[in-house]
Amino acid sequence: MAQPKNVVVIGGGIGGLAAAAALHLGGHRVTVLERARSLEPVGAAISLAPNALRALDVLGIGDEIRDLAAWQGDGGLRTPGGRWLSRTSAAAAAERFGGPLVLLHRATLIARLAALLPPDTVRISADAALVDSGDAHRPARVRTPDGEMAADLVVAADGVRSAVRRALFPDHPGAVYSGFTTWRVMIPVPGLEFASHETWGRGRIWGTHPLKDGRIYAYAAAMTPAGQHAADDERAELLRRYGDWHDPIPAVLAAARPEDVLRHDVHHLADPLPAFHHGRVALLGDAAHAMPPTLGQGGNQAIEDAVVLAHHCADLAAYTASRLPRTTSIARQAVRIARLNMTSSRALAAVRNTSIAALSLTGPALFLRGFDGIADWRPPQPPYASVVSGTGKR
Repeated sequence: MAQPKNVVVIGGGIGGLAAAAALHLGGHRVTVLERARSLEPVGAAISLAPNALRALDVLGIGDEIRDLAAWQGDGGLRTPGGRWLSRTSAAAAAERFGGPLVLLHRATLIARLAALLPPDTVRISADAALVDSGDAHRPARVRTPDGEMAADLVVAADGVRSAVRRALFPDHPGAVYSGFTTWRVMIPVPGLEFASHETWGRGRIWGTHPLKDGRIYAYAAAMTPAGQHAADDERAELLRRYGDWHDPIPAVLAAARPEDVLRHDVHHLADPLPAFHHGRVALLGDAAHAMPPTLGQGGNQAIEDAVVLAHHCADLAAYTASRLPRTTSIARQAVRIARLNMTSSRALAAVRNTSIAALSLTGPALFLRGFDGIADWRPPQPPYASVVSGTGKR
């Protein structure tokens, strides 16, 4: 495929905007079609590991996002009673992977990515559908409320329930329920001091983390049948499930209002796609490799996809070859971690906790080990190119 000139991105989330920014910086004309009435995302946070931050360096905004890092001291993994199973620190994470972990509001990242694009690049309330995936001899075509658009490249960033994915790979089974639901809360709790942590119970987890702007981001997950909701409200449901867990969890729940709590079932692609491209269309993010959030890598991998796609936009087979094996491996690891931290078995949970505590005495915390081979990734183009053409430098 020749170097594309006109690019249509379907989906204005983090992955879609990152891809649009990377392609725009590469000199392409980009249009982003977002079906929602605004780019304002659901009120939750995203954790960016060093791999995604290096990808953001390619876009020129890595350092300003790193400045939002709030985790400075100790943190780790706890039991519902408060016992530490594994401890680590921000300094240890930065030393092991060459950079910090940054937790920030998704809206902050969305706004910064959108600011990299020329005015009128993003069209909201623009429900788009793929009409023709195109080939080497004809452009792809996308239907919009204003008529059809021809494109040298279509980037499908339309999420876990991707309509483009279904059109390209109609025999693929699609996303499946991961077995658990999640709750998210982001609120100010003045005067609350605590060490950043994730807590593993039986069939339930909880995490509490500070943001740079003073708010607290808390999340929870529990094994439940799909499609359920609390009979009263989701804050009350969290109190029933986590109200007797260690501090600061009760204080966070006391400060939250019912309307502060978001609940969503988790779905993932259990079967990898045969490719991340077809014709002139490339899939990225959840559309390509939706995974459970247990490694916090869903958004990170979408950002990686974006800069790699921009690098290989004239050769989509090279994009698939670069991204499919890596994201498949990470998605499978996320599923394995979900089985570990969400086990409902009392005996297995006890063995799990004993093993984690023992492992943490003999080397880096489980949290850090889980990011080996993930957080140390480098983009294929400067400033963190894996191999710089003509120099052999790494």
